Amino acid sequence: MQPALRGRPRECEVLDDLLASVRTGESRVLILRGEAGIGKTALLEHLADSASGFRVARAAGVESEMELAHAGLHQLCAPFADRIDRLPGPQRDALSTAFGRRDGDAPNRFLVGLAVLGLLSDVAEEKPLLWIVDDAQWLDEASSQTLAFVARRLGAESVAMVVAMRDPASKDNFDRLDELVVRGLGERDARALLETVLTGPLDDDVRDRLVAETRGNPLALLELPHGLTPADMAGGFGLPDASSLAGRIEESFRRRLAPLPPSTRLLLLVASAEPVGDPVPVWRAAGALGVEPAARGAAAELVEFGGQVRFRHPLVRSAVYRAASPEERERTHGALADATDPEVDPDRRAWHRAHATPAPDEDVAAELERSAGRAQGRGGLAAAAAFLERAAELTPEPARRARRALAAAQSKQRAGAPDAALRLLAFADAGLLDELDQARAELLRGQVTFAVTRGGDAPQLLLQAAKRLEPLDGALARETYLDAFAAALFADRLTRGSGVREIAEAVLAAEWGEGSRRSPRAFDLLLEGIAVVTIDGYAAGAPTLKRALREFHDEPMSDEGALRWLWLACRAARALGDEAIWDELSERQVRLAREAGE
Repeated sequence: MQPALRGRPRECEVLDDLLASVRTGESRVLILRGEAGIGKTALLEHLADSASGFRVARAAGVESEMELAHAGLHQLCAPFADRIDRLPGPQRDALSTAFGRRDGDAPNRFLVGLAVLGLLSDVAEEKPLLWIVDDAQWLDEASSQTLAFVARRLGAESVAMVVAMRDPASKDNFDRLDELVVRGLGERDARALLETVLTGPLDDDVRDRLVAETRGNPLALLELPHGLTPADMAGGFGLPDASSLAGRIEESFRRRLAPLPPSTRLLLLVASAEPVGDPVPVWRAAGALGVEPAARGAAAELVEFGGQVRFRHPLVRSAVYRAASPEERERTHGALADATDPEVDPDRRAWHRAHATPAPDEDVAAELERSAGRAQGRGGLAAAAAFLERAAELTPEPARRARRALAAAQSKQRAGAPDAALRLLAFADAGLLDELDQARAELLRGQVTFAVTRGGDAPQLLLQAAKRLEPLDGALARETYLDAFAAALFADRLTRGSGVREIAEAVLAAEWGEGSRRSPRAFDLLLEGIAVVTIDGYAAGAPTLKRALREFHDEPMSDEGALRWLWLACRAARALGDEAIWDELSERQVRLAREAGE
């Protein structure tokens, strides 16, 4: 039986009960919430130490990996990778594609979730399984969604899943699951914990102030005294007030780095820059940088080197990384890039190369662009956007840099990050975009405005973009007119400048440029039908809309196009009273959205 943590009898009892339930064949899920340093990691350690008879798998979210799709999930599933081939074919293929083990279309997230659930069930048949996730607020979105999907579907698999994250939570995916909120220690326990790290007498008023300011945060109580001078301990002179608690804890770790030998600090920096905690590239890179194995001993107080490189606390990692100079970080990422196998993990290698490159470099930018394509193929829109953004920053040629920035902005918008999309649009506008890309940028600005506000400015912006696109790309112009119709229908009477009627008039008056590629007939008929209904009434436009629906039913079209416009076709089907085609098209759109990882 493990000794209970100071001041945590209730929390330890909850965790022990969870393990007891799983030993009887149940599955249990628990979300630990609390601020940085409050003791979530210590509770997870207590849980792991108490899990006799369990197989334990653990992962931790890493801030620098938030844009890499499925990175957190890969940490958790890596010990069971040999079992993936036992899964049913569609699930096996989806998970293998998500992890980059095979090429393929963007994996269906529903199938990825089912695959992980099946993987857990397979492992837990042999012995109960404990899944531990720390710092889940830094998980990539794809992993977060999949874990939440699995958590809600565990039943009698003998699986315990415990997920720790900051409070307030930045991940809404885990809402409505059982929670344990971890709060600060009571005053008596806080004072007792503080006494364990004092090396000299402490003024009573200073003690009271420390206990009050830390609000019983255990890590703060343990670390802040390391930065106190004798004068501070005697009377409290110079105690920091302004910085946040997490910042003050991190600063205390930085002060502890200063007296360490340079070789030890360099080893810690390498470990902090390799977020997966794989010891192989860490030691390869450290060796290339001249770090001796003896440096490991001096670093043991802050980091554990074993089957996985694990920092004592995430704030230690960030303190180590931020304490280094930009030049030291670049050298470290360069060594890690060289230590990463380009065949096994080309995307992580590209990411390290990008952080190691201080000036524009087309070779690195092109490698990042290729990584973006692979990430998008695995359903990682946020990852693709991150790669493209860094690729744009490192592109030396102005026109190419502007195009990559525009592509990054488009990916950010699709990934649900409109503010970042607008920032990248400004970056693209400052470059050398040709006329067509300028029109695409104007279109994206209208789409972002519509996504953010659903308000009255979007229809006017989209109408302007559509008119500008008419002589340049007829198919894209027609799709943009459909965007404008959608925005105007949502805004309704709040529309400013251009409403449904103005858009319909522009569509019917449009002169598509010669040579403009045609969009699929279904889109054209849908656009024309909506415009005619708007100007001339239902009786005049209904036949065209009916032909459009037949084309949507019969005509082959790209999945991307269908994803964009099937919803509007469904709306037309409802307006026409054709519930059979409405039901069919709705089902098709849901299926395509799942397959695309949208």
